[in-house]
Amino acid sequence: MRDRYATLRQLQTLDPKTDHERIHRRSSDSEFPWDYGRGLEVAIWRTCCVPSISQVLDGSGEFALHAQKRYDDTRILLGELVRGGYDSERGRQALRQINQAHRRFTIANDDMLYVLSTFIYEPIRWIDRWAWRRTSETERLAAFYFYVEVGRRMNIRDLPTDYDAFERFNRDYERTHFRQVPSNHRVGTQIMKLYSSWYPRPVSDLVAATLPCRLDEEARHALSVARPPRWAQALNVLGLRGHARAERMAPALMARLMTRPTARTYPGYPHGYRISDIGPRHVTRPAAGTPAAPAESLRD
Repeated sequence: MRDRYATLRQLQTLDPKTDHERIHRRSSDSEFPWDYGRGLEVAIWRTCCVPSISQVLDGSGEFALHAQKRYDDTRILLGELVRGGYDSERGRQALRQINQAHRRFTIANDDMLYVLSTFIYEPIRWIDRWAWRRTSETERLAAFYFYVEVGRRMNIRDLPTDYDAFERFNRDYERTHFRQVPSNHRVGTQIMKLYSSWYPRPVSDLVAATLPCRLDEEARHALSVARPPRWAQALNVLGLRGHARAERMAPALMARLMTRPTARTYPGYPHGYRISDIGPRHVTRPAAGTPAAPAESLRD
């Protein structure tokens, strides 16, 4: 039987500050590919609880008209940063696409800081609660250092230099800014419909019923989402605990069974696409000399 903790022992020999790209790549892509994806989905959903963020998303129409593409763009560009590194040729191109997508909006620095913080802490919280093992301190710090460097290259100011300080900012920001407004509900509902659309009926109906279980009471209130019934809560726990046990015992089998298409709106992905094609239509344009993507991609 495969030694399920061999990779963890190897990662713990590395320095999370100097080796953060290598650690985060291995942790997210090999140790927790499915759970890391679910954590990112919660991160995206929680940002919609902030009126100043949901109003930008609602006004742009990206989730109303192109929800799947908006999700695909985020996963692909983050995948490029993780897989190749933020200073690689493709990583720099991905950062350019991200920065161009944000450039036409007036976004407060604290909103940018908060979104960045969700990409660190929501996957960690999901993994620690639902995955086959908890994250190690090495993995948590590596995620922090990785995204702080990404934030620096996005020109986000006042980036914390301490893991705990950034998490306090994340919690304090939510307490201050989460509140009910119509744009939260509209965009949050569009995201919930997107997440459940990936499954055929009647499975999609069960997924839609259990999705609100992934949010805490504060987030559900901000999104005007009803508390899920007890049967949905029980089904959510049963399914996620069962997945964790299966992942611990048979990771290769679970990878085959649970991997979904990473990008549904880019035919042929991950073969042959250009990073300059990724993103909202107003930022995509031909880029001569941009290398085509390699065959491998972060698993979803």
